[in-house]
Amino acid sequence: MKKYQDINAETIDRWIEEGWAWGVPISHETFLAAKQGNWYVQLTPTKKVPHEWFPDLKGKKVLGLASGGGQQMPIFAALGAKCTVLDYSLKQLESERMVAEREGYDIQIIWGDMTQRLPFDDETFDLIFHPVANCYVEEVRPIWKECYRVLKKGGVLLSGTDHYVNYIVNDDETMIVNRLPFNPLKNPEQMKQLGEGDSGVQFSHSLEEQINGQLEAGFRLTALYEDINEEGHLHDLNIPTFLAMRSVKRE
Repeated sequence: MKKYQDINAETIDRWIEEGWAWGVPISHETFLAAKQGNWYVQLTPTKKVPHEWFPDLKGKKVLGLASGGGQQMPIFAALGAKCTVLDYSLKQLESERMVAEREGYDIQIIWGDMTQRLPFDDETFDLIFHPVANCYVEEVRPIWKECYRVLKKGGVLLSGTDHYVNYIVNDDETMIVNRLPFNPLKNPEQMKQLGEGDSGVQFSHSLEEQINGQLEAGFRLTALYEDINEEGHLHDLNIPTFLAMRSVKRE
């Protein structure tokens, strides 16, 4: 039986071929602008990450965790960071390689599954950038523990997470139809819903898993903001469905 991680990788590869927004690499002009100090990145659909959430990236080791696509890592490379990206989508990694070759910078590109032990030594990175992706994995607490392990003391984790709100409503977001937690591996009806929407295999996660999971791992939460969907009924009602967090590994 195919692993849900493989189903998700195949689904995302297909989305990229269809023009998925999170799979479109930045342009040469955007890269040049970043080198001049004009840049932004996103952890969630509509809001830009505040610049003050970042340390000075020059010479810093940055891990893009499930952050392929040639969108964020090129920006960090333009700012002088030494970048590594780990993703389970081959097409997302192809985009990273294409942009790096086009712009002439080095990046370590790793095809890997973030549900497994990360292939890095303890205290390797100064910053981990982890945009919305853990909605595609069943258990998030082990991921937070691995992030803590591979960060240096004082290192920063920037993470984007999906609230559970998107998982309780129907396709047009007008009715509450699902019981939480949303786990298609345990609920065939939920798996059917995802299949009909070509949505891969997704999971809801509570704020306890997302926030307290980081605290349990040892992180100190220093800032957060909420965000909304890019479109749809919940967007129109300005209902927050995403959370971005800045967390620091204790000294």
